[in-house]
Amino acid sequence: MKKISLVVAGGLLFFSVLGFGQGSYKWVDEKGTVHFTDDLSLVPERYRDQVRETKPQGKPTPPSVKFPEIESAPESASEEKDLLGRGEEWWRTTVSEWNKKLVTARENYEDAYNKWKAKEQELQASQFKPDSAKRKLKAEAKALEENVKDWEKQVEEAKNMLDNVLPKQAIDYHANPEWLNVEEP
Repeated sequence: MKKISLVVAGGLLFFSVLGFGQGSYKWVDEKGTVHFTDDLSLVPERYRDQVRETKPQGKPTPPSVKFPEIESAPESASEEKDLLGRGEEWWRTTVSEWNKKLVTARENYEDAYNKWKAKEQELQASQFKPDSAKRKLKAEAKALEENVKDWEKQVEEAKNMLDNVLPKQAIDYHANPEWLNVEEP
């Protein structure tokens, strides 16, 4: 029994020493997921420029492998990207789309609100009409009121995206805040 214990303890000691001098590599993919590996060859090519090596504490490790840099034109402001690789055009397009949704939702809200109020007035003026006509008007007014609420939710959603969500994402993904300044249609 002692021999087995000694063999197991020796094996554990041997394998723990093997892993002691080995570093690990960390990178973040386009979805924001953090990955770790101890084998640099397992890091996808497109993320190797952002790999961070964590070195074990203790004796120094040899210098990390450097990949040759691909020569490219110097980056201008228009080629600037956020952490997920999205540039100015993506951010401006997204803001522009939400601005359009906001304008459309506001217009449809106003239209639905006016129709609802007109139907409410028609219902109030129908006191001498048959009950079946009144019930029909009430049902139509109720449907218009629901439509108004739906458009109101869409207005609030677009406002929230433009005022809160997109600016927070720009900060989180290190996008240039100027990219969010788009003229409203």
